[in-house]
Amino acid sequence: MNHLKISAKVLEKIGKKHHVSKQEVENCFINRSGRLLQDKREQHLTDPPTLWFLSYTNAFRLLKIVYIQIGSDIILKSAFEPNAAEISIYTKHGNAD
Repeated sequence: MNHLKISAKVLEKIGKKHHVSKQEVENCFINRSGRLLQDKREQHLTDPPTLWFLSYTNAFRLLKIVYIQIGSDIILKSAFEPNAAEISIYTKHGNAD
């Protein structure tokens, strides 16, 4: 994924705090089948907007992928295992029809 940009700081955070690798993030982008959702919470508003989705890695680990997109560049903000509320939101609004 040439357009996926992960800063050293974000890569360290997702690795140490969430035990997520760059390869798992790439798996999730490739395996994504649902819609992209926009994070509209005030404390997370960004320009361009913060987008997120849930997807499985190739090892069937469910992750929440959070990023912004600038042109063709995808800039990862975070990746972690979703909580029950996030799964519920994505089940309701993100699953493809």
